Amino acid sequence: PEDLERIAYELVWDNFAEGVRYIEVRFAPQLHINENMSMEEILLAVNRGLKRAADQINSDEKIKSGEEPPFYYGIIVCAMRMFTKELSPYYQEFIKIHKYSKSKTIYALASLELAKAAVYIRDKFKLPIVGFDLAGQEAGYPAGDHKEAYRYAHKYFLKKTVHAGEAYGPESIFQAITDLYADRLGHCYHLFNYNMIKDPNIIDKEKYVEDLVHYIADRRITVEVCLTSNKQTMPFLDDIKKHSFKKMIESRLSVSICTDNRTISNTTVSNEMTIAINNFNINPKMLKNIVIYGFKRSFFPDAYLIKRKYVRQIIDYYEKIEREFAEAKNQ
Repeated sequence: PEDLERIAYELVWDNFAEGVRYIEVRFAPQLHINENMSMEEILLAVNRGLKRAADQINSDEKIKSGEEPPFYYGIIVCAMRMFTKELSPYYQEFIKIHKYSKSKTIYALASLELAKAAVYIRDKFKLPIVGFDLAGQEAGYPAGDHKEAYRYAHKYFLKKTVHAGEAYGPESIFQAITDLYADRLGHCYHLFNYNMIKDPNIIDKEKYVEDLVHYIADRRITVEVCLTSNKQTMPFLDDIKKHSFKKMIESRLSVSICTDNRTISNTTVSNEMTIAINNFNINPKMLKNIVIYGFKRSFFPDAYLIKRKYVRQIIDYYEKIEREFAEAKNQ
């Protein structure tokens, strides 16, 4: 537990050093469970680290006076689309207990157990567990298999995000929205790729994609764009300028820049923003919108009215920084 607490603590400070004011830390607690550490202990340890750092940051006089916005955080628990017994002692035991069930049934049961645990621990300990996510190998392991877990999360007001459209096509994204009630979507790289549609009942594939894009845009379902991660997992993406992020911007989708992970991809929020600006036609107004979308579509851990006030504070602070840099440039 003390290791998880320290990692969470340092993660906050690493982000704050970049200028980040809000983070949602997502990880798979079931990967950490063993005979010495329970789900509750894991989530409590991570929260202790996050809270300790946030409290230290928010004790600064500039934040206390309202001159600068405070630092907030939320925790997103990740279920895995699939797993093997080698991934963790918990999964090894889970597979052993359900020895007469098919693999996909076992994956679905583990996801449902995680959703129930997240709701229970959130409510018992008043932790800012704000969201439920589905990660891991997409191709061959459809999101629909986990609909019971997402139905449970939906029923108990746990917000939902789904990694979709990274290794599979538009149908996977549609499934994430319809079967899993997704509030946000991770990746969506293949959103516009109608050639990846497999369902023989979809005759007009281009129309299907067009309708899907319009629906996502109209409902303001925010896409978490992961540029570096996508380039690493998709060898065919030889030039980041070919990323579908360009079409997302042109379609006026609500998009935010996401690291996906910081360690495996060896990246930061600042780095991802820089890549986006250097490779796509993003003017200052668009950049501001992308940043603010991240706050508006966040799974904020407090009441809606507090979130509105916080977003307003963020917008004011962003515009203040914008003016300062504009003045410095003109001098």
